Amino acid sequence: MTQYGVVLVTAGSKQEAGAIAHALVDAKLAACVSIMPIQSVYTWQGAVHQDEEWQLMIKTDLSRFPNLEAKFREIHSYELPEIIALPIMQGSKPYLDWLGGQMSRARG
Repeated sequence: MTQYGVVLVTAGSKQEAGAIAHALVDAKLAACVSIMPIQSVYTWQGAVHQDEEWQLMIKTDLSRFPNLEAKFREIHSYELPEIIALPIMQGSKPYLDWLGGQMSRARG
């Protein structure tokens, strides 16, 4: 059975977030990517930082995670980017069918 999930990543700019989203959808590694502005507070190299970032919510088939991560790392600018995969435990069958279909369609 296919395990769908949401992969969360952040990007430092709207342009980088858009480039990552387009690359993942174009490569059929994601069905949809939602992009939202966020504020992140975190510790990096011993100091607390607060930055504006862009959160990407990537809807995907989790069996594609290794390829998705590799493509993401090709594009991403951070030294240590966030990349967290969460399983979708339940969802609307029509939406999940659409999700799977988007990643399996042959490119035309």
